[in-house]
Amino acid sequence: MKYLNFINEQIRSTIEKNDNLVLFGQNISAGSCLGGLTKNLKVNENSKIINSTNSENSLCGFGFGMMMNNVSSVFFMKQLDFLLLGIDHLVNTYNIIRSVKKDLKSSFTIMPIIVDNGFQGPQSSFNNFGDICSIARIQGYVISTKFEAKEIISKKLFSPGFRIIGLSQRLFKEEIMDLEPVYSNDNLSLIQYKQGKDVTIVCFNFSLKHGLELSEECEKEEISSSLFNVTSVTPISWDKILLDAKKTNNLVIIDDSKSENLSCDNLASYIAQNDVINTTIVKKVIDENWLGANSDQMEIDMANIIKKIRN
Repeated sequence: MKYLNFINEQIRSTIEKNDNLVLFGQNISAGSCLGGLTKNLKVNENSKIINSTNSENSLCGFGFGMMMNNVSSVFFMKQLDFLLLGIDHLVNTYNIIRSVKKDLKSSFTIMPIIVDNGFQGPQSSFNNFGDICSIARIQGYVISTKFEAKEIISKKLFSPGFRIIGLSQRLFKEEIMDLEPVYSNDNLSLIQYKQGKDVTIVCFNFSLKHGLELSEECEKEEISSSLFNVTSVTPISWDKILLDAKKTNNLVIIDDSKSENLSCDNLASYIAQNDVINTTIVKKVIDENWLGANSDQMEIDMANIIKKIRN
């Protein structure tokens, strides 16, 4: 099944099991329904669907206000860039709420589409979900696989409190990865899909597909790999990855974010402080034409990485 269709299916299934909801966003039940993401949304009699304006600052305040008044809501957003207009609420309003109200029983979830397919110039230059989450230690999740979609949407969409769940536009038309985890922490922020003995591969943002391809290339070379996906960086413990990397003594970190400050740098720093491990960091190359129409498809030199692992 395509990524978009599976995510839509999980959203609709979770909504149908909950009451006293408000779902809002620009044309979420009209027109393209955000490219199909919110197609065929249905709610129970005591819930509402609102096709709102595109005033993101007001809409973020709207969601926080409902959460404070025991109404759970989801703000479906056309693209991550628009969330920049609600930064004041994400930082100041949310900080006030969580510092004075510890027993929230309702939820507010923002679900933005991350425009990461490229060729759209400046408006697609912001794909680093970690930037938004780190600005105020916001719990946020990215979804790459069927397992992540099922678990994160069913358990987090209406969990009391506030969070952001980011979706990749680049993956919309691709087959969603169907991987069974060998480990998942309680918060669903770290998922391990493979256990190996020669190299530890850790993926950030929406780079899991690249990590999986690298793992498969390693297998062809009789190199056994562990494969991790970081779905949330606030908060997260790196201990599980450190233990695995100590056993393999080879760590490959992959991050397809377009930012000067990457979430993967946090892990690299932690590893460097705790042990001497052969570490390779794979980042998206940003050249002087980064504001132009460029592909967001990340290119990885698999042969060179495998050579480093062998050495």
